[in-house]
Amino acid sequence: MKKYLEFLLLLLLSFAQSCGQETALNNYSDCNIHGSANPNRPEYKLNEYKNRYVTPKENDFKEDITLNQLLASGDETEFPIEKAVNISGYVFNVKMGGIETCNCKAKDEYHRDTHIELTPDEQHTEPEYRLIVEITPRMRAVNVAKGLDWSTQALKDKLIGHRVKVEGWLFYDEEHKSQSFATNPNGEQNWRASCWELHPVTSIKVIN
Repeated sequence: MKKYLEFLLLLLLSFAQSCGQETALNNYSDCNIHGSANPNRPEYKLNEYKNRYVTPKENDFKEDITLNQLLASGDETEFPIEKAVNISGYVFNVKMGGIETCNCKAKDEYHRDTHIELTPDEQHTEPEYRLIVEITPRMRAVNVAKGLDWSTQALKDKLIGHRVKVEGWLFYDEEHKSQSFATNPNGEQNWRASCWELHPVTSIKVIN
């Protein structure tokens, strides 16, 4: 099934090259960049940022933002979501993301995000030290066309327990304010440091 999906993705991207990649990825797998969100809901606009698929250019990067700054920030205006960053950290975990409107509530693994939990080092892996960086279905398709396997299982096998260098677009996921230590320090259901993310990730490399 996985090979079949990869074959379909390659066909999709081949079609995109002949008819315009932007059109194909805007409506990737019959899911547009707003997903299935209601136009009157905040996530309608937020999904547009989550579903970005353009690789950042040199002048898109904000060079002075660090992993520790993102982990500590509870301010949604502190960093510009129109910018990308380049950070490094230790991969504590890799897992499949939830069922979300940005992916038109897809249930199969290939059309859902992959969550990578990035921490400062292997000694600090508790939830208050975890930054969530996300691989999206569109960026997965882009990398399949490059011959790279960005499936959740492949990333899990390759990345967990290693230091990595990650590039991606900044994003503040306000839906997780009640689950983040930076915005809800005493929350009993907290599983992440901050609402700040790299979403989507556009490049990830093992550096050790």
